[in-house]
Amino acid sequence: MSISIVLVGISHPGNIGSAARAMKTMGFSSLRLVAPARFPATEATVMAAGADDVLDNACVYEDVASAVADCGLIIGTTARSRHLPWRVVEPRAAAREAAVASRDGKVAVLFGAERTGLSNDDIERCQLLLSIPTGSSYTSLNVAMAVQVVAYELLLAMRDEGAAAAEHGVPLASAAEMEHFYAQLGQVMEEVDFRDRNGEGHLMARIRRLFNRAVMDQNEVNILRGILTSVQGRRRRAGDPHPPRTEERR
Repeated sequence: MSISIVLVGISHPGNIGSAARAMKTMGFSSLRLVAPARFPATEATVMAAGADDVLDNACVYEDVASAVADCGLIIGTTARSRHLPWRVVEPRAAAREAAVASRDGKVAVLFGAERTGLSNDDIERCQLLLSIPTGSSYTSLNVAMAVQVVAYELLLAMRDEGAAAAEHGVPLASAAEMEHFYAQLGQVMEEVDFRDRNGEGHLMARIRRLFNRAVMDQNEVNILRGILTSVQGRRRRAGDPHPPRTEERR
């Protein structure tokens, strides 16, 4: 399967092992770890309870950018509201989108640290946020519980013939490709002196949210980058003398 579970900044290795067990029971094996406090660790192996292969094949990364660089759809889990409005859906709806996207590319589902969750910077890399509904009297879910719920919904969605048959045709743009696009867009904004006039400091975050909501494929990103390249080329030529006219050949 091309869906990866990404655990970010997990402090207790037992939670990593429990998450690996939850993944394996639902048929998922791709585990990515971002800056875990301790891994590998005996506690992780004990709590994995037979999912040792998931731990053995887990990949460790220094940051989220590296962990999701090859993924086209990035889904972040959250239990709190954000300062910017974001598209937030429940696990079943998110799983359907993940199942469709996984047909043509890689998908990452991010889970944050036990106490703090995902940072705003991590959220800005996501096209979609997932929130697990709970009862009103007690809303606490640990990381492994959250992974179990999401993995269960992913399993159902992957088995759904309708979702599995729907294909994008063109792979989604990867996170790395989107970062190149944002970098070039930032350059063009500087060149044309387009700045955050309100001084709030949220301009690029809003732009990221706009394009992440679109969930663009590789062709669409290439078109936008081509437009930006044309803008840059025209601005660089603006001060040059006009080339001499050549007589039309008969």
